Amino acid sequence: QVQLVESGGGLVQPGGSLRLSCAASRIIFSIYAMGWYRQAPGKERELVAGISSGHITNYADSVKGRFSISRDNAKNTVYLQMNSLKPEDTAVYYCRAVLGTVVAPGGVGYWGQGTQVTVSS
Repeated sequence: QVQLVESGGGLVQPGGSLRLSCAASRIIFSIYAMGWYRQAPGKERELVAGISSGHITNYADSVKGRFSISRDNAKNTVYLQMNSLKPEDTAVYYCRAVLGTVVAPGGVGYWGQGTQVTVSS
């Protein structure tokens, strides 16, 4: 069974940093576009950052300059480095793997179970 396992979430002070990891198994990782989504209570799930198989990245405007997505195909892992965290970044963060050039909530792909990120004083 395909598995995407997120880790690295937790509680952090405003202005702090976290690095999320998503380890994939039983997929040909290198051919998937990967991404991080987040969902806060009462809000739609939104794309935070994506990275193609060619290592081209894209970010939501709200996180540009603060977050950085990367992938290590040798480790079947995608990362999200989150700096200068704000309370509005609080959400469950989900890893997404999708066949194709650009990550999307639909289509042929898989979701991780999610990891909670809470930014609070």
